[in-house]
Amino acid sequence: MMNDMNGFGGWGMGYGWIFMLLFWGLVILGIVGLVKWLSTSKSDTHHPPRQPPKTALEILEERYARGEINREEFEQKKHDLKQ
Repeated sequence: MMNDMNGFGGWGMGYGWIFMLLFWGLVILGIVGLVKWLSTSKSDTHHPPRQPPKTALEILEERYARGEINREEFEQKKHDLKQ
């Protein structure tokens, strides 16, 4: 009486390969995701923390220290920045 695929009605064994592909696909996606997550978390520790951007006054002071501008220019631009 139960001659059709041992009682599975053709659904259990006939489409089992789809579920096997889905299972292995999810396993592979999980492994890839884990590797990406681990690689990004490790690479973040090798880089020094980002410093906040320099203010205009800090840039002006650096230019004066390097000799790019003279004292009069420095004082004038500093005065302009504070206004």
